[in-house]
Amino acid sequence: MVNTIQMEVNPEEIIRAVKRMKKKERDIFLEDLLASVSPEYLESIRTARVDYKNGRVKSHDEVFDS
Repeated sequence: MVNTIQMEVNPEEIIRAVKRMKKKERDIFLEDLLASVSPEYLESIRTARVDYKNGRVKSHDEVFDS
């Protein structure tokens, strides 16, 4: 049996909670949030992983001509 609790949380409360997180926790939370609402973001990660696995990568110097 699944139980559900509904509650309202306003954006200001969410922002305050996120600001209180440690940087690493905040980064993980924001990445998870982005992934949960953006199929395009998830697809870009999958594509990047395939590219990396197949050696299709460039160094920082190659990209930015440093």
